[in-house]
Amino acid sequence: MGVHGLMSYVRANNQFFDHLKLRETRIIIDGSNLFHRLYFDFSLDLQHGGDYDAFAAVVHKFFDALAACAIQPYVVLDGGCDPSDKKLDTLKQRARDKINMAHSLSKGRGGTVLPLLIREVFRQVLDELKVPSVQCFSEADGEIVALANQWKCPVLTYDSDFCIFDLIAGYCPITEFQWQNIGTLKGTGESYIPAKCFLVEKLCIHFSHMNKAILPLFAVLNGNDYVNTPALAAFFRKVNFPIGACNSNCKKHVRIQGLLNWLSGFTDPTEALESVVKHLKTQEQNSIRELLSTSMQEYKPANVKLEDFFQNGLYICDTEVKFDFPDWFLGALARGQLAPFLSDVLVLRKIFLFVQVENMQRPSAHKVSQPIRKAIYRLLLNSYPRDAQGSLNNKQSSTLCVHEFDRTEQTLRKAVVEVTIEASGSFQDTFFVNELSEAALSEHRKLLLEVLEVELSAEDPLTPCWMLPVAITSYWVRYCEPKVKLHHLHALVMAMVCGELQSVTSRAVDVNVHGEQAKAVHVEFLKLKERKGQNKQLDVDTAHIFSQWQSCLQMGLYLNQLLRFPLPVPDLARLYSGTLVHRLCHEFKTSPATKDLLTKCPSMEELYQKLLCAVKSAVPPDFFQNKSSCKSNKSRKKR
Repeated sequence: MGVHGLMSYVRANNQFFDHLKLRETRIIIDGSNLFHRLYFDFSLDLQHGGDYDAFAAVVHKFFDALAACAIQPYVVLDGGCDPSDKKLDTLKQRARDKINMAHSLSKGRGGTVLPLLIREVFRQVLDELKVPSVQCFSEADGEIVALANQWKCPVLTYDSDFCIFDLIAGYCPITEFQWQNIGTLKGTGESYIPAKCFLVEKLCIHFSHMNKAILPLFAVLNGNDYVNTPALAAFFRKVNFPIGACNSNCKKHVRIQGLLNWLSGFTDPTEALESVVKHLKTQEQNSIRELLSTSMQEYKPANVKLEDFFQNGLYICDTEVKFDFPDWFLGALARGQLAPFLSDVLVLRKIFLFVQVENMQRPSAHKVSQPIRKAIYRLLLNSYPRDAQGSLNNKQSSTLCVHEFDRTEQTLRKAVVEVTIEASGSFQDTFFVNELSEAALSEHRKLLLEVLEVELSAEDPLTPCWMLPVAITSYWVRYCEPKVKLHHLHALVMAMVCGELQSVTSRAVDVNVHGEQAKAVHVEFLKLKERKGQNKQLDVDTAHIFSQWQSCLQMGLYLNQLLRFPLPVPDLARLYSGTLVHRLCHEFKTSPATKDLLTKCPSMEELYQKLLCAVKSAVPPDFFQNKSSCKSNKSRKKR
């Protein structure tokens, strides 16, 4: 993301920054960048599928720090992929890089691959804290700039593209935003956050008062997400760039400084662009001129008024309107109630499945959830003209395709997933996007459970908040490969109950006997989670099994979103803690006493048994029996 090498170059030059004591101000936050930085900067689990509880705690602390300094955050999140597909090559390369890093992590080496559900956890914390937020239709940079300039407040991110945008109040890199080191103003005692703020004016003054309008050309020449063409190599070979005094010996920094010095000699971007093009081959000049000119437009503020959304709930985007989505769908996208995955299916019929840390020798963990995805595709793409009875006009059936980018071993592959919609077919074929807001919620619930192949009656002893996790877990148990063993299920369910235990203890106001018991049990779980296993090598097959569960959960959540939430959404930060699940999995295999961890807290023990029974009731009675024990039982019967 951003301009190659620019962020490290800028940080090495303190003269480009103002030092601020931030308080009592609005701040526009690049949400997608923030949750990446918070997860990686706090060295949270990357091998075991993510510790969502620890991540949620970090996000809480971050926004608590802002509140302590009377800073009002407005979070802007990226949406789906660019409808023009101009970043497709960049997305493919990022996907390849993530596959390599996931493989490295599975071998106990380094890598930075976010857990699958981090975005959903982040959104849940924003909703819990009532932090104003919006999800844009595609990449959010231009909309962030427009809002920040309208309100004359700084932007918080770590994207070097914001060194190019002309921001009135500047941009605070997250690395220079010391929210964990709150200061106090002398005299008033008021709290503030020390921060550095990058200003384009200071950069341009340093480079002989360069015209700010030339910076977008610098960005696309130096290489960003839109332009990285070998054709420009001739330009860099032929031009003698004046380096001047450089604070770094880094080749990237030297190149950046030389290019900025060279560009500062031009009065406007058109003159500079023509000087670049004349160094290229004649047959390439027109195409490269067009490519550079088009790419420079990406650094203009978007024509979207996010203020209207934050004040009135209205989000109007030209690109969105062009696709003629139903109003309910547009509103839900902007509020973050629908994942960008869903708009990508509708607009591009193309999706990237995010890689997880798993066994790379086995089929992708996302294979298990493909039937759920196909149900989503049918609902989204089932928009053919219909007659008064709701049947497809003049069609017996239709086959539609969605392209899925996923891994095959360590290679990125594109698969074509065919979705057949029958004119008078299954229950799923009676819905399509325009009508999803009109059908009764009971019908949506019926469809959701039909896709997950689970029956949950109104008399079910489970509270509603557990129905979706149980239905998804039951689906996972039946279709996971390699097969789910009993210790996997016990570990997963006990970790869910531990999350509920944490929630109960954190909400407890009056400390009674039951509260003390719950706290004591929760402490035991924390000790177990922190205990390091003797074998530090990741059990990749166990990781693969739980990665499949997360994939099922993700697609189950998206289907639930599309169907207007017929089942309550679980608190994801309490539902899964990868480190604890893997630790419990090992304990259940080696120590029979692990099942007694909850006996000191009867209410949690009861919940644990209920959840286990609910999942087991959805699979054949002998599902968890070992083959060897089955054979011995048969031989005993025969004798």
